[in-house]
Amino acid sequence: MSQAHHFVGLISGTSVDAIDAVILSVHGEEVDIIASHAVPYSAALRADILSLSQPGDNEIDRLGPIDRQIADHFASAALNIIQRANLTPEDISAIGSHGQTIRHRPNSDQPFTLQIGDPNRIAELTGITTVADFRRRDMAAGGQGAPLVPAFHRAAFRLDQSSGVVNIGGIANVTLCDKQGALRGFDSGPGNTLMDYWTAQHTPQSYDNNGDWARTGAIDDTVLQHLLADPYFASADPKSTGPEYFSPTWLMTQLKGFEARPPATIQRTLLELTARSIAAVTIDEPLTQLAVCGGGAHNGLLMERLSALLTPINVTTTDAYGIHPDWVEAAAFGWLAHRTMNNLAGNEPSATGAEGYRVLGAIYPAYPAYPA
Repeated sequence: MSQAHHFVGLISGTSVDAIDAVILSVHGEEVDIIASHAVPYSAALRADILSLSQPGDNEIDRLGPIDRQIADHFASAALNIIQRANLTPEDISAIGSHGQTIRHRPNSDQPFTLQIGDPNRIAELTGITTVADFRRRDMAAGGQGAPLVPAFHRAAFRLDQSSGVVNIGGIANVTLCDKQGALRGFDSGPGNTLMDYWTAQHTPQSYDNNGDWARTGAIDDTVLQHLLADPYFASADPKSTGPEYFSPTWLMTQLKGFEARPPATIQRTLLELTARSIAAVTIDEPLTQLAVCGGGAHNGLLMERLSALLTPINVTTTDAYGIHPDWVEAAAFGWLAHRTMNNLAGNEPSATGAEGYRVLGAIYPAYPAYPA
């Protein structure tokens, strides 16, 4: 019987709240998470990353140190999870590091995407071969470099046309299968990013725990319809976006003329924007079950609204498929590292729009420790 191989998956998403780390066991077509852990960013580093994620002055000189700091945090997270699992670096075939996205511009005249967290340092500090820079090869092949997780969703969850997945991080992305079994995947629009920003501006909290603050407000249908009129929501898939598009600037521009609305009303309306933009792209699918992962799975009001809007589809979490909703994306990048190390394609052209399947990422080999 062939031996299982262990991969570390690392990601910090568009919410920029923590590094998610998992150890993924890959045995043939079977994948299992054997350890998981989240390492929060410091408030100072999170603020620096968020600042760098928007256009500003002196970006290259600011990027350099942050690139190193993120790499050091990723390496520490990898070593921490390996120790927690009672393994050693020698037990790990490779680290799959998504890094931290600071720009994603798939629709510009010269499309590009940029994730930082220097993989050279991760390989050097851990002594483990590291695979990184997954998105740019897909983009070079004419794709949007996103979403990359649908291929993992299908492999890990055995999806068919009756079951789908939506990851609600900063941005929400949906994975579906059509009647012929072909995979579809795309970003439906904002997930938590606008709600998190609005919460931080008007409360002492960085996010609206369980949607409790939103419950104190009411949906403003005029504001909601104004937000939904943005052309992104009506555009055809494959498509991807990011917090660079659905940004604080976008939100404040959209809210001009609505300044008198109570902050809780805006928060409730932003939650409804996320729910309805997801429902709009899934309600007409032949689904019996939609599984939610990412931070949005913990927002009770958001889950209630999705259930109500999508009845009779059963809205649940990816726990129903065997993976806790907090760890799906990190697991995906461990799986993508496995694909890269075995010279296997990692993208899904029907989801990203690429010209074809491609082996993703660059490999940064580990070296033995230098002699004393």
